[in-house]
Order: sequence, then C-alpha cells, then structure tokens
Amino acid sequence: MPDSDFGYTVWGKDWVRLAEPLRQTRPDPQLPRARRLARAGKVEITTDGRTVRAVVHHGRTAFTANIELAPMPQAAVAAISRRLSGPRPTLTDDLYRTLTADGHRPAPHLATTDCTCPAATPRCVHVLAAYYEMARRVDDDPRVALDAQDYFRAASQGADAAAAASATPQRWIALNSLEPDDYF
Repeated sequence: MPDSDFGYTVWGKDWVRLAEPLRQTRPDPQLPRARRLARAGKVEITTDGRTVRAVVHHGRTAFTANIELAPMPQAAVAAISRRLSGPRPTLTDDLYRTLTADGHRPAPHLATTDCTCPAATPRCVHVLAAYYEMARRVDDDPRVALDAQDYFRAASQGADAAAAASATPQRWIALNSLEPDDYF
C-alpha cells in the first residue's frame, strides 16, 4: 500500500526515492520505523548550504544525521533560472516535468551521509527519517528542495558573474547578491 504522507508531489518524491531507491529489491525493515519517526514529529531539520542536519529523537536519546548533497550542476542552475521569474516563483509539478524533459532534473544527489548512532551504516533509521521529513517539507514548499541544494546562492553568484561581465556599470546591487556573513 503506497504511503501518501510523503512524496505526493514530484519534488518531494525525489527525497522519498533516496529512502526507497527503485534499485532496491528487498523490503527494508527500517522504513516503517523511519516513517513513524517522521510522522510523529521526532525529526528536527536544519539546512546550511548543501548540508541537511537532522536531530532525530529516538526513545530517550537523540541522534544527529548529516546529509551532504552534491552541488547542482551549473547547467541545471541556468536552466532553472531561465524558467523561474518574479520574486516568489511558483514551483509546480509541470515546471518539474519541463525541467526533466529539458535534461535538467532538479533531484538531489547525495555526496555523503553520516549519523551519530552506533549503526555504522549510511542508511540507518535516522538518515531515512531525515529523508522522509525532507520529503514532507518539500511537499509543502518545493523551494526547500532547491534551497537544500544551494540553488539560490549558485543562481545569485551566476547573476553576479553575468552582471560583472556586462560593460555598463550598474548603480544598484541586487539584494540577493549580498552575503550577510560579510557584514556581520
């Protein structure tokens, strides 16, 4: 029976596929426990660039799962930027399908995963619960999927490079091109 709590949009389904890869031929006994942890609100997610940090409260202990995503290819950043317009663009399933048809699938790609639990496996229940919680968040707001892949920083850096390449000096600076860390 399919689970409709996670991955009901194509954006969120990418995160579910990290937990439930299509190449997997046997049922993973940890998946129901991971879904239960995510449903019960036991997973606290924070993102910093391409790193997703999840604190998973499991019983009386809390474990920290770190998921580092590979950088989004510059061609995909450029393709997505061409399709998006306005200050708060709507990321629809149709936009996702269009990007995929153009050869720029915005799915996350894992670089590394680790967890503080004693399970010593990259697919422990805490990492799986983090995938499900991210799927839920991405289903609610697909911008989270792009933010976790550091798309907005890469897009603003690409815009900065394009602006620097233009010969005419500009009087105004785009607010999203400034790095707050440089000023505080």
